[in-house]
Amino acid sequence: MTTTAATDAENSGAHPRFAEALRDLGLGDLVSQVRRFPDATRTAAEAAAAVGCELSQICKSLIFAADGVPVLVLMDGASRVDLELVRKELGADKVTRAKVDVVRETTGYAIGGVPPFGHRTKTRVLADRSLLEHDVVWAAAGTPYTVFPMAPEDLVTHADGTLVDVREPTP
Repeated sequence: MTTTAATDAENSGAHPRFAEALRDLGLGDLVSQVRRFPDATRTAAEAAAAVGCELSQICKSLIFAADGVPVLVLMDGASRVDLELVRKELGADKVTRAKVDVVRETTGYAIGGVPPFGHRTKTRVLADRSLLEHDVVWAAAGTPYTVFPMAPEDLVTHADGTLVDVREPTP
């Protein structure tokens, strides 16, 4: 990591790996937009309260295992992922939530701080269309205390995501 990236990460609170990923993607100016909060923003509700935005403006980065292979699902904070829809989308036999160690091993980040891109390994990414209902969404910046804003279309593009409909239907 460059000294500049390390300094930017320290100043913003972004995880150093995520700050470096932003710089590598030509998004270094986004590091200064990372917001760090004294209280955790691990859950979508905590993040929305800290930012002062709607729950659906939070982008959750969730790791699942499709037939044992990690897959990242980006979902708006007000919705839940329908595992059956993910299974059908991937053509998998079984989809489950990934175990904590698999999340850390795959992404390089702890649950509650997983960003939508800048992971340790390349994984398939599914992005629910519900994210596109907003001009800006907020996502984790690599720690359970930091978030950053981005237009959802750009977020999906940088995550190399495929737009899908995998949101649980609302009752």
